[in-house]
Amino acid sequence: MQDAKEEIRARLSIEDVVGQYVELKKAGRSLKGRSPWGVDKTPSFMVSPEKGIWHDFSANKGGDIFTFVMEVEGIGFREALEKLAGQAGVDLTKYRGGDPKVARRKSRAKEALALATRYYQACLTRNKSVCEYVFYKRNLNRGIVEEFKIGYAPASGKALLRVLEKRGYSEEELDAAGLLNRFKSDMFRDRMMVPFIDTTGNVIGFTARILGKGEPKYLNTPETILFNKSRFIFGLYQAKEAIRRNGYVVIVEGNMDVISSHQAGVKEAVATSGTAMTEQHLKILSNVTSDIRLAYDGDEAGVRATERAIMMAGDLGIDLTVISDYHGAKDPDELIQKDPKLWQEAVGKSEPAMEWLLKKYEESVDLSSAMGKRKYSDVALKMLGYVTDEVERASYEEKIAKKLGVEVQILRDKGTRLEEKLKQSSKKYIKKPKTEADINRLRKIEDSLLALKVFGGITRVQIPIEVPEDDTRLDELELVFNTEHQDAGLENLEKEAKELLVRYNTEIRKQKIAELNERLAGVDDESDEYDDILREIRDLQKT
Repeated sequence: MQDAKEEIRARLSIEDVVGQYVELKKAGRSLKGRSPWGVDKTPSFMVSPEKGIWHDFSANKGGDIFTFVMEVEGIGFREALEKLAGQAGVDLTKYRGGDPKVARRKSRAKEALALATRYYQACLTRNKSVCEYVFYKRNLNRGIVEEFKIGYAPASGKALLRVLEKRGYSEEELDAAGLLNRFKSDMFRDRMMVPFIDTTGNVIGFTARILGKGEPKYLNTPETILFNKSRFIFGLYQAKEAIRRNGYVVIVEGNMDVISSHQAGVKEAVATSGTAMTEQHLKILSNVTSDIRLAYDGDEAGVRATERAIMMAGDLGIDLTVISDYHGAKDPDELIQKDPKLWQEAVGKSEPAMEWLLKKYEESVDLSSAMGKRKYSDVALKMLGYVTDEVERASYEEKIAKKLGVEVQILRDKGTRLEEKLKQSSKKYIKKPKTEADINRLRKIEDSLLALKVFGGITRVQIPIEVPEDDTRLDELELVFNTEHQDAGLENLEKEAKELLVRYNTEIRKQKIAELNERLAGVDDESDEYDDILREIRDLQKT
């Protein structure tokens, strides 16, 4: 695919691609704008038309047109390549490697799903009773129905199959697309159809709601060559522009919550369709924005879902907030039906997820009793283990201690004992896996050190990082140097290099400890290897 990448680069300028997302202004030989991830207070996003690269100093990201589209859209390289190839008018079939049969199967599945979507849309317009359900009972307007490509699957068992067979599709191809059941009939019958649309605009599956009584209420496309539920985020294709513009995303529980929210003007809403949130979901969304707001129900299931989300977010270095003021409604969809403005207001009043969770814990126990205090402190301390910032954790410890009527040190001592107990029972040393936050911090320090080493003339400070050979990476480092360091004299550059080197070694040490902890989790605590790893961790902690 290298030849394809070069042809796309030759046809698309970096400023034209980035300019679709960021307003750029001239700044000498470069262009400057605001971060598309909304993390800068002053313009810190730089583009070099001459080099064909970009660098966001506030978010510490950079690269070429492909990495930009991957980051800003939250998609993989293949999707970015296809998107840019479409813009450039490049036919990727000339460059495709790998198994051509797999590529053909995927292509045919996409075509079949696109035809199925149009067929279902046509069926909706022809059925008066279904239109009444969609437009009056569900209270959806024509604009939102068209935006989400909502349709209707006829009750006949092979209606779609017959239509697509006439268009030349085999049962095997339709089965690969997830359109047939195990009896080789239509997977979806007599249901309102809502397509699953990926971030490049392709239909990759469906969620189907039954119109009357019956089970299951919702029927989703199974895992296919196109659809992976652990990665797919419903509504992201429709929401990504609003997310970039306003700097936050709202995660709701159901697909209909997403659609209702978009109709109510909160177009930043998405959902993890038909499955619990995964780390992949959080990673994809964190590539688009750092402000992630949960809008789960306040019931027991909602509390458990928030707990899981906090655990995953803590491991990934992501901060979460919770939207909870539903004015008596059970979920966002019900609140929107009551008054769309109330939902808009609720979205703007999110609170830190940990604070929301602690309030829910308080409501579930009797804090006037010793047993209630024990239960509350147990679950609260467990969740505090996922708060990585020391200052934030100390603040929560003070709040919890105040609620319990004890000294903070007593709470911390209990936390230490619980941690030791967890270590013994689960054969783990400390659960602190490497986080995205650490990786980002280390990458930023590495960028500055390499920029000083390559372009700053630093010789007296030994920087133990190999100089990259990739031209795009070197161009990016030159942009870092020209933007952040070129006005300083050699003496100041050397001083800055020394300070950065100390921070670099500290981050490397933290990373090694985290990696050793992960190894320790899978080792028998009675073995010699366990003792060796533990000794190595303690040696690193002393340095």
